[in-house]
Amino acid sequence: SLLREPYVGIANGLAYTEVGGEMLAVECIAMPGTGKLTLTGHLGDVMKESGQAALSWVRAHSDEFQLDKEFHQKQDIHIHVPEGAVPKDGPSAGITMATALVSALTGIPVRPDVAMTGEITLGGRVLPIGGVKEKMLAAYRSDIKTLILPRENKKDVEEIPQHIQEKFDIQYVDRIGQVIDLALLRS
Repeated sequence: SLLREPYVGIANGLAYTEVGGEMLAVECIAMPGTGKLTLTGHLGDVMKESGQAALSWVRAHSDEFQLDKEFHQKQDIHIHVPEGAVPKDGPSAGITMATALVSALTGIPVRPDVAMTGEITLGGRVLPIGGVKEKMLAAYRSDIKTLILPRENKKDVEEIPQHIQEKFDIQYVDRIGQVIDLALLRS
């Protein structure tokens, strides 16, 4: 389910599960509708709230992406995290959901060589997350070249073996705008 080529509305995320770190694709589509937000993929409450926070942030910043100010009233949004049989929860997919959402609404594809993890706030801050080592190991086993991580997790990365760190261009961020700039394939 990992994104291998540029695709609109799909972003690579990193998850921490009971079996270790995993890559996960977050998919988003927008379609004509009345403003309904649907979140699927066996998501827990905290992960669903991350999707709601991501949508609220995008709505508040619609001008930055040249979106119709009322897009949320004219379109339904569906965010799905595949492998629906596997329960998923936690706040760390927030920036991945926001990235997939901006991509879906603007038509700008997401870079397939980028993976990310981080909690998003309504103000657009990117907060630290847990399971950094496990998440980096999952990315290490894939074709990911760039990792987008919360700046406050830099101390966790410094504890990871150098040969793993060196595989990646690690970008530390504080704001969701930085994530969008790094992750979207702008021509």
